[in-house]
Amino acid sequence: MDGRLACRLNPNRIATPAFVVDLGLLEDNCRILDQVRQRTGCKILLALKCFAMYATFPLLRQYLDGICASSPYEARLGREEFQREVHAFAAAFSESDIRALAKTCDHLVFNSFAQFERFGPLAKQVAEQAGNILHFGLRINPEHSEGTVPMYDPCSPGSRLGIRREHFLSDRIGTVKGLHWHNLCEQDADCLQRTVAAVENAFGDVLPRMDYVNFGGGHHITRADYDRELLVDIINTFQQRWQVQVYLEPGEAVALNTGYLVATVLDIIQADMPIAIMDASVPAHMPDVLEMPYRPHIIGSSLPGEQPYTCRIGGLSCLAGDVAGEYSFPRPLEVGQQLVFTDMAIYTMVKTNTFNGVKLPDIVTWDPDSEQCKVVKTFGYTDFKQRL
Repeated sequence: MDGRLACRLNPNRIATPAFVVDLGLLEDNCRILDQVRQRTGCKILLALKCFAMYATFPLLRQYLDGICASSPYEARLGREEFQREVHAFAAAFSESDIRALAKTCDHLVFNSFAQFERFGPLAKQVAEQAGNILHFGLRINPEHSEGTVPMYDPCSPGSRLGIRREHFLSDRIGTVKGLHWHNLCEQDADCLQRTVAAVENAFGDVLPRMDYVNFGGGHHITRADYDRELLVDIINTFQQRWQVQVYLEPGEAVALNTGYLVATVLDIIQADMPIAIMDASVPAHMPDVLEMPYRPHIIGSSLPGEQPYTCRIGGLSCLAGDVAGEYSFPRPLEVGQQLVFTDMAIYTMVKTNTFNGVKLPDIVTWDPDSEQCKVVKTFGYTDFKQRL
């Protein structure tokens, strides 16, 4: 089933607003990723910055090798709940970050030689005292852009992410065991192929000294039209040529098209067209719609004018721009009707906020085998108050 266009659960069984993850679709994605692992010997990590719903970790860790974190909190969550490899990277670390990460991480990746030389000895000392084996990596900047949105392009001019070749101090690598880069965003294997060529051209003298290389995230591996054969070839060729372990750290590919945001129509008002106001909020519950920006799909809807009834879908906050987009439906929407937004597992739960004191959506799983919904988490006034 294509989770982007349909859902198997009955949304009328869901108290709204709620994020619902279809565990069957999630496992389907995991099986695809595991096929890549089995055919290449690469390791695949879950990027918690995209999807950190730890109720699903018992399922995910059957297929994936660990997690990558962007903070001490994510790393701790990965250590406690995923219980496999933990990698961490941030644009910069504080001393307190290092002391926490050295106890929970297997691989700590620095964004500069200055940070590595300042904190490497401390991290090693703290890790040894905790009985933890810690490896160091450096993030490089391939200076090769494939992204089309500058906000999401780590290799855009002026980017603060990764060490450029001209600033890479090969004689000061020391105990560094790995290189990491990231430059893709929802892209296919041909983009990775060009990036790998750029890295080999710029860092070919460094690669033989490494134990592993992390190709980062942004690989849409589980998308139906993704060229997985090319991906497998790229990984196998790279590992054979440089004798290194390759890591991938997708976020979206793990939970792509596996989740939904279910909302209820509260009111319908008239402006230049009918406007349905729902009990969810775009800036509070799906902020990427405004940040990217993009128009999320609603099951049963089409583009404006393609079906008889066209309206605008808006949220309940005071922000004038709290709007998901314009949609058409077979018939007029009604108060009390439920709307099901698709592909709402990724970059939603990790980004929600309590703007206006809007209630955070429940977090729910749906098991297609038992056809049972399980409410994993609900939020209330205390969650709002304690953040402030």
